[in-house]
Amino acid sequence: MMDIDFNEYKLRCELRGHDDDVRGICVCTDENIATSSRDRTIRVWSLGSDDKRKFSASKILLGHTSFVGPLASIPPSEEYPEGRLVSGSMDTSVLVWNLVNGEVVQSLKGHKMQVTGVTLDDDDIVSSSVDQTLKRWRNGQLVESWEAHQSPVQAVLKLPSGELISGSSDTTLKLWKGKTSLRTFTGHADTVRGLAVMPDLGFLSASHDGSIRLWAQSGEVLLEMIGHTSIVYSVDAHASGLIVSGSEDRHAKIWKDGVCVQSLEHPGCVWDAKFLESGDIVTACSDGVARVWTVRDGMIADQMEIDAFDSLISQYKLSRKKVGGMKLDELPGLDALTLPGTSDGQTKVVREGDNGVAYAWNMSEQRWDKIGEVVDGPDGVGDRPILDGAQYDFVFDVDIGDGEPIRKLPYNRSDNPYDAADKWLLKENLPVAYRQQIVDFILQNSGQKDFSFNPSFRDPFTGANAYVPGQPSHAAATPAKPLYKHIPKRGVLVFDVAQYDGILKKMTEFNNTLRSDPANTDKSMTEAEVSRVGAIVKILKDTSHYHATNFADMDIALLLKVIQAWPPAMMFPAIDLVRMLVLHPHGASLLIKHVENNNDLLLDVIKKVTEDSALPANLLTTVRVLVNLFKNPSFHHWLQRHHSQILDAFSNCYSSPNKNLELAYSTLLLNYAVLLIEKKDEEGQAQVLSAALQIAEEEGADVDSKFRSLVAIGSLMLEGLVKKISIDFEVESIAKSAKSSKEAKIVEVGADIDLLIRQP
Repeated sequence: MMDIDFNEYKLRCELRGHDDDVRGICVCTDENIATSSRDRTIRVWSLGSDDKRKFSASKILLGHTSFVGPLASIPPSEEYPEGRLVSGSMDTSVLVWNLVNGEVVQSLKGHKMQVTGVTLDDDDIVSSSVDQTLKRWRNGQLVESWEAHQSPVQAVLKLPSGELISGSSDTTLKLWKGKTSLRTFTGHADTVRGLAVMPDLGFLSASHDGSIRLWAQSGEVLLEMIGHTSIVYSVDAHASGLIVSGSEDRHAKIWKDGVCVQSLEHPGCVWDAKFLESGDIVTACSDGVARVWTVRDGMIADQMEIDAFDSLISQYKLSRKKVGGMKLDELPGLDALTLPGTSDGQTKVVREGDNGVAYAWNMSEQRWDKIGEVVDGPDGVGDRPILDGAQYDFVFDVDIGDGEPIRKLPYNRSDNPYDAADKWLLKENLPVAYRQQIVDFILQNSGQKDFSFNPSFRDPFTGANAYVPGQPSHAAATPAKPLYKHIPKRGVLVFDVAQYDGILKKMTEFNNTLRSDPANTDKSMTEAEVSRVGAIVKILKDTSHYHATNFADMDIALLLKVIQAWPPAMMFPAIDLVRMLVLHPHGASLLIKHVENNNDLLLDVIKKVTEDSALPANLLTTVRVLVNLFKNPSFHHWLQRHHSQILDAFSNCYSSPNKNLELAYSTLLLNYAVLLIEKKDEEGQAQVLSAALQIAEEEGADVDSKFRSLVAIGSLMLEGLVKKISIDFEVESIAKSAKSSKEAKIVEVGADIDLLIRQP
């Protein structure tokens, strides 16, 4: 047991190198730290030989295909003298790394969704996942898997006593002996996100409810630490008794005996915080930098580095400075005061330099009188939106359709919603017919579910009391659903345009090549079969007679035989022909016979085109076939039954440099979202959500691909069963990013998702 008198922590050094959020930290030793990032890499940092205060990147570990989160260290052994590292990722895999050469020595695949936690249990690795399971891995093999919670499992930890503890989005923690649940811990009001051992006392939990709890293994809460103003993502403890926590509120807080003794401010969210054995602290920040903090005088950074960090914090805060809940740079300038007010005492807030200044309209003097500078209160206080310089409780985005632009609707809780609706309709020159719809929208989005009408109100259009159709004017109005522009998605999309002449030409060319090769002559089509392919194309071209035309069963068999027999590089034109054939009602009914038996030829095709030597043309045409299958209800059961197999097979398409393939894959996800919502398939919806989020997070994703993935996410949240899971997936940050896009439709669907998140 070490005894560290508390002194204020100060910056020791910064670990710069990641291109995106630093998500996780693993303290291998006091001289070696590993960090994981949203940039898909892991970096290993080693203590400098010249300056013992600093760490430098010694290795970059590349292997995950999506952002990397939890890390765990395996001690050195004869075979691995520098030890190994375990990592979990959004790509659903757990990787084990050799720290000598930075190579992957084990790839553990079995989770269906994001891996959220990894811990060591003797020689075993135990992982947790959003797929609600815990899995045990031994010598690179899955040996146990069990459903640990009814919601995503967010963290797992080995306790010194030998048991495992898990934390979940269902707000509970569970104690495990093997696969047996010994005890359930309740008390948190939201997702349990982080876990840590508290030496000699029990264990700690960090929660989205903003609190940290210290638990005895018996289930008793020994301490509750409240001080963060947002989600707490991580917690760790030191032998000295100090505790550190990291939060969305941009602070790492240090706790002693349950009291916060220091807050370390960061220029972004603090995803993780860990103690070194020395008592120094490492923090992981969303600005892509990990930082080490110390109380030891000889280890503190140079004053120039400290000043640079303080300046960074100041600049960050200034860039986010809000006045009345609105960013300073979004306030109108002084020219807004050239317009006269509409009522005596009306207020406007305008930007003057680095401040927001309030003015009031003086009706008798016909001028704006300066009131003074507007200063926000503590975090979240005064966070009220501004429109045209005036502050409101709400400023809603209203889409009235018909190609009209989005309108801004201001509203205060003290306003009568009918009065507010009428004034707004007059101002916007909109028909009175919209009135009830606007009132319902206000009631729903301002949380007034039991609004009682004031009978003294007079309708400015009729002079009469307001009338709510179908009920007395004093009754509570029924809230309407919020107005969304792009969600939920109705119906499915298909790829229904084909270059038939090009397909025929390519198939003929490939067939001639096979025929002239003695080793492959037997794989080529006969003249009669080539002629039959021409007949198939003729039927498919005549779309206006699809209702009256038929294929022979041998037509389907011929195309499938070609796909199975021809070399991979020659398959794609035949697959493309099948893509169009499944849009023909009779063609689809014949193809289903070849998939609903023990010899599922379509699954065989999927396996063949996604093997190690997968060719983009084969992947593209096959994904498009699957997309088009959704058009025919007879394939819906097959698509649902094999959703996991299909999505796993094409999971790497989300980051393909081939934009057509990326678009086809995002369309597949969107169609799956529509189908699995209809089928109420929660497990399937969760897998589609996870895959769609990968595209939404991809910076270089094609605009249409990103749009379709966002529509899938919003639809699943609105009408599916995975809204809670999506919030745990940090969909809010994805919505914010979408709203800042330069593409209008991305901004609009981002706003849809943002509005949906805020709905109860």
